[in-house]
Amino acid sequence: MQMALPQPVYGPAGSEGALFREQAWLVPSPDPAIAAHAVLYRPPGDGPFRLAVIAHASTENVLRRAQMPQPEYRALAEQLVARSFAVLVPERLGHGATRGTYLEDQGGCDEADYARSGRATADQIALALQFLRGQPFIRKEPAVIIGHSAGGWGALALAGDDPKAVSAIIVFAAGRGGHANDVPGKLCAPHTLMSAAKAFGKGARIPVTWLVAANDSYFPPSFSRELAGAFRAGGGTVELRMLPASGSEGHWVVESESGVKLARAELDRALGITLGPGGQRPVRKR
Repeated sequence: MQMALPQPVYGPAGSEGALFREQAWLVPSPDPAIAAHAVLYRPPGDGPFRLAVIAHASTENVLRRAQMPQPEYRALAEQLVARSFAVLVPERLGHGATRGTYLEDQGGCDEADYARSGRATADQIALALQFLRGQPFIRKEPAVIIGHSAGGWGALALAGDDPKAVSAIIVFAAGRGGHANDVPGKLCAPHTLMSAAKAFGKGARIPVTWLVAANDSYFPPSFSRELAGAFRAGGGTVELRMLPASGSEGHWVVESESGVKLARAELDRALGITLGPGGQRPVRKR
C-alpha cells in the first residue's frame, strides 16, 4: 500500500526581519505536492494593507534557473511598503529553492509558444495572489500585479481577469525570447510574440502600465512599443512609458535602487498615488 505524501503547509516559514518586516513564506503552486517559496514585506501594524504581487524574471537556461536565488526586488518593495502595501514576491516552479517542473517553457526559438508560456506564468501568479488575498492583514479590495520580463509577460496574460481581484497591472520590460542565443537585441520568433500579445489584449479588462528603460537590449524601446501596440490592437488598455537609461543594461532597471528611483513617478501614477504637501507623504487618490 502506497502511503500518501504529506501536503505542504502554507504561510509564514520564518520570523520577521527588522527591515520592512521581511519574512519567508510558502504559498500554493500548481503542483499540490510543492509549496512555492516567497518573501513577504509589510508596513508596521496589523493592517489591513493593500496587496502588491511582484512576478520575477526567468530564463530558459536550466542551470541558471536551478541556481536562481530567491527573488526579492527589495528596492521596489521598499517603495511599495512606504505606500502602505503588503508585498509578496513568490518564486515559480522550476526556479531556485522551489524546484519542481518548469511549466513556462516556451519551446524552440523558431516555434516558440509564447501564449502558452505566458498563461503558465499567469496561473502561478494567480495562485499566490488568491492565497494572500485570503489573509486577515490584506484589504478586501483589488490587488496590484507588477511583473518583470517573463513575469511581466505572465502578468499581461492576467489582464482579462476580474477587476474586483486586480485593479492594475504594471510591467517592466515585458516579454519572452529576448537575447536569443545570448545576443543582445536579438529575439526568438518576434512575430509569434506579437501574436500572443494581441491575444492577451482580447477581453482585457485591467489597465496596464508598460515601462521600459532606454537602454534595454532584451526588449528595446522600439520593439516594446510595437509589442504594447499589439496588446492594444487586441483590445487591451495600455500606456507605454519610457524610462531613462539605467546602468549598463536597462532590462534590470527594476532590480536596483537607482533604477526604481527612475521609475518612482510612473509607479505612483499607475498606483493612483500623489504626494502630499512638501512631497513627503504618499496620498492615495480617491
